[in-house]
Parts: sequence; structure tokens; C-alpha cells
Amino acid sequence: MIRTPRKALIIGGGIAGPVIAIFLRKAGFDAAVYEAWPYATGIGGGLQIAPNGMHVLGALGLADEMICRGAVCESFDFYARNGNRLGAINRNMKERFGQPPVNMRRATLNEVVIDKAWCAGVELYFEKRLVRIEDRADQPIIAHFDDGSSAEGDFLIGADGVHSTVRQHVVPDGPRPFDTGLIGFGGFAPRAVLEDAAIGPRMEATFGRSGFFGYGYCSPDPAAGAMWWSTQPSRGLDAASYRAMSQQALRQHLRDFHAGWREPIRRLIDAADTIGVTDTLDVATLPNWSRGRTMLIGDAAHATSPHAGQGASIALEDAVRLSRLLIEEELRAAFEKFESERRPRVERIVALARRNGGNKREFSATGAWIRDRMMQLLLPLGAKGMDWMYAYNPDSVMPRPETSGPHYRQVA
Repeated sequence: MIRTPRKALIIGGGIAGPVIAIFLRKAGFDAAVYEAWPYATGIGGGLQIAPNGMHVLGALGLADEMICRGAVCESFDFYARNGNRLGAINRNMKERFGQPPVNMRRATLNEVVIDKAWCAGVELYFEKRLVRIEDRADQPIIAHFDDGSSAEGDFLIGADGVHSTVRQHVVPDGPRPFDTGLIGFGGFAPRAVLEDAAIGPRMEATFGRSGFFGYGYCSPDPAAGAMWWSTQPSRGLDAASYRAMSQQALRQHLRDFHAGWREPIRRLIDAADTIGVTDTLDVATLPNWSRGRTMLIGDAAHATSPHAGQGASIALEDAVRLSRLLIEEELRAAFEKFESERRPRVERIVALARRNGGNKREFSATGAWIRDRMMQLLLPLGAKGMDWMYAYNPDSVMPRPETSGPHYRQVA
């Protein structure tokens, strides 16, 4: 009898996929990541990794690097379009939770975790678009790709995002991504625009009668170290229609939409390098996250809209938790425990993000006034009420150093 490590096939090379592959490699598994798109750098907008996500990056030895390459955020301040301050949340996060929130380019995070995966011995394949999963008893699980190739393993993890192909295998008739009715615009601008505004190490966000505009530092890069985003009701146009517009037309649309809003909003729009456009999607509760030897994680399992700032962080949590369960449990037990433990937390976050998105829709003048007054009253209470979201402690879910390796299967 030969004892061989189990092999993980991981579909998706964004954030969760490479990260879980690294943790599994450290524990003695073989791991291969298959990404549908070609390898590229510099793609994507800005994001914030919250303290709970930063703890996972710390477990990978990447927290300090991401702090250096990103920008620590010491508070999130809210304003009305006329400049009236509504309140602030997320203060003293490092002291309270052990890690600070860090703004960064999504591309920077992806490049760093991909490099870490290479160094850990993870097999990485690009331009491998999954078309079918074959899972037959007493045989390896097989992933088939659109170029005619295939890969065999002992189990498969779907980390392929909101438009997951793996999800269609796990829940063939399950819910599809839901358009929340909001469109996201975003880009980067020179740091000088925010230095002139003297915002310091804070994020600032402004609510109008319709829509929302946020900004903050995201890197030390003088030319593009400020990130910004605009969220607004679709008003009959989807993201694809906006993406079909020229950059000049997008810039003018944003100038018109945010006309009269407080500075530096107009200056950020004028200084933006390239304006990106995205749908604002989430996915309704899935009946199950696994099927046979296939498990969903991250947005593939519980896609959330961006209004809680937690999408990447809870994907990182998924990666560390599932990796430990796969080390300590047999496959079916690991999958069952993962879903039962993670589902209540992530679905609470998805629901919170939906509620937050409601504040960015169309309001009457009276409705906007009431919303602003309610925010002034409730933000101090709400800030304390969100501690559960940031207080995730990966030390309790990390693979134990004394673990000798994964469970092994017997091969004749």
C-alpha cells in the first residue's frame, strides 16, 4: 500500500484560490490552481482588507508587505453632499482587533498572493476555463477545460467568483447572480488630489439624494495612489451599456451626476486615469455549498455586494478555515463543518451589505434629509455593533504547527 498526499484542484486564481492552495501546500497537500483568464497585472479597482482579512494575510506572512504597498485607513468618515459631517466608524481598529484596515489595489493583492503561491510550490495554470466536472465513485475527480485538457485530483474547490462555473455543478438549478440595481464606477488618481484635500489616513464618503462617492489613499504611488468609487442607481442602463461608452463620455456622466457635490469629488473624477464600471451583484442563499467532492468558497458560495467592505476579507477567512478542516477531518466531514460554521456569519454579512446599499438609492429631498439625520444618530451605535464582523480570530482556525500532515488515502 502506498500513502500519497491528496491533491486539490482549485478553480479560480483571484484571492481565495491561491490563498487556500498555499495553506494546503504548507500542510503537505498537492494543490493546483486553474484560472480562466490569462495572467495579467494591473487589472481591477481598489478595495479595503478589513482587520479580519489582514489576520489571514498575517498568517501567510504578507500583512506587513501589504501595509507597505497599500495604505492604512484609520477611520471611515461620512458626509452629506453639502459637506455636513454625518459621523465616522472604524476608528482605532488596530488597537481593538490587532490589525488595521488596509486600502490597496486589488491587482497588488492578487499579484502578491500569486507570487507567494509560486514560491510555495503550488501549480498555477492560466487560460484554463472550466466547462465540466466529472465526479465518479472510486475514481479521481476530473476537471475538464475548454481547450480540451483535463486535470485529476482527489477533491475540487470552486473559488471562481460571483459568476462561478463550479456553482453550476454544485447547485445546477440554483440561484444566479442578482443585480441589486446599483452601478459601480471607479478609478485611481494622483495622491496630490487627496493631499490637497488634507483627508489624512481616512476614507471619506459622501451621500447625495441619489448615489454615493467614496475615496482614500491606496498606495504610496504618487501617480495613482488615491482610489475612488461612485455608486449610483442604474436608471435603466446596465454596466455593459456604460462600459460601451468612451472614457470621455463616462467622465462627463460622472461630472453631471455629482455636480454640486463637495470637493475633492470633481477633482478626482477629472484626474482619474481610467474609469472602470461594474455591476453590483450578490447571490441569494444557496441550498448547499458542496456536492460530492466539490466545495464552494468565497464569492462562488456567498457573493456579497461591496457595501459592507467584506468581500475579499471573508473569502480569505474561508480559505484559512477550510484548509484547517481538510487537514483535520475526512473530506465529507470537513465540507459539512465548513458550511455549518461559515454560513451564519457570511449570510449575515451579505444581508448587511444589502441593507447598506439601500442608503445609496434614489431619495426625495425629504427622504435624504431623514436618512442623513438617522445616520447622525445611529452611526455611533452602529459602529460598536459591527465589532462581530472584524473580531474574527484566525489563531483559532489556523492549521496547528504540530499537525503532521493531511489525512491520507490508501492507494493499492
